[in-house]
Amino acid sequence: MQIVEVLGLVAGTCTTTAFLPQVFRVWRTRSANDISLGMYCAFLTGVVLWLIYGFAMSSVSLIVTNCVTLVFAGSVLFMKLRLGRQKWPLSRGGDKSDS
Repeated sequence: MQIVEVLGLVAGTCTTTAFLPQVFRVWRTRSANDISLGMYCAFLTGVVLWLIYGFAMSSVSLIVTNCVTLVFAGSVLFMKLRLGRQKWPLSRGGDKSDS
């Protein structure tokens, strides 16, 4: 594996793992009110395009990191859409009248 691919994997790992705190927070709080639907739609479109580009270039680092990013960011988008349609019970009890 070339040093450029290793660099790509390290960079992709850093940017991909940046989504984990958001995924965990939305899941834990059952709230996606502060998540921008437009931003995540645009971002996921970009990730899919980067993934296509990675396949076209046969770049392991682009393919692997964008697949994982697609899962993480896609799960946040899924929860945003799902939470917008139904109220999930709060994990710690309390009132959800502010949503």
